[in-house]
Amino acid sequence: MRKSPAGMATDRLHLVLMLVLTFSTGVVDAVGYLGLDRVFTGNMTGNVVLLGMAFAGGTGLPVVRPALALACFMLGAALAGRVLRKAPAGWSHYTSTSLLTAACGLAGLAIFVAVAPVQADAVLESIVTSVLALMMGIQAATAKRLKVAEITTVVVTSTITGLASDSRLAGGNSEFWVRRALAIVLILLGALAGSAALHLHLWLGLAISALLTIVVTVLGHRRYRRDNYLMGGKTTCSRQSQQALP
Repeated sequence: MRKSPAGMATDRLHLVLMLVLTFSTGVVDAVGYLGLDRVFTGNMTGNVVLLGMAFAGGTGLPVVRPALALACFMLGAALAGRVLRKAPAGWSHYTSTSLLTAACGLAGLAIFVAVAPVQADAVLESIVTSVLALMMGIQAATAKRLKVAEITTVVVTSTITGLASDSRLAGGNSEFWVRRALAIVLILLGALAGSAALHLHLWLGLAISALLTIVVTVLGHRRYRRDNYLMGGKTTCSRQSQQALP
């Protein structure tokens, strides 16, 4: 079934918003890995690999923080999944609530990191990475619920695989190559921005991610309200037309 122009515009907006969150993931992972002792808080594949190498012994890699981050990410995704299970397809007020929760969590962490000596206290560092992973789990599950094709916001390995395997070099002709390439570039640029922010202060990268998540939430919710308003108007006109028929 072909979508209306308004529906196609909404899909394009959702794509852009998910790409913004992909950039945000790059920022957060740079902060976690470089600023909080080699912990990925968005890309859980990295933590699984780190744990595997750490368990081998003699590597000097952290164990507790990546394990906590992995557990908290899964908890965040499970909580968001439970809430969003009640939601209809596409954006809804449940989506806005989940993303707003993640944004508030990131903002709270930015403030906490700005005032507390986090990098000088191992317990505080573990708390920050765990809560950060929890927020990223919520974000990832929310993005998954929107079902924007080829965009997960936290994983680009499958995106890179799809870009290469469906490329013309491989004999393919994928319609998704642009968004796949953008997702890869944006998570790279996000990591670059997060690394640059660390030269100023640890809190700055978290603040950037929180701000981006707030912008995504506001724009997505506004579009959702607009689409609902238009659909309500069409339903009213349809009912009036039916009542006017003899």
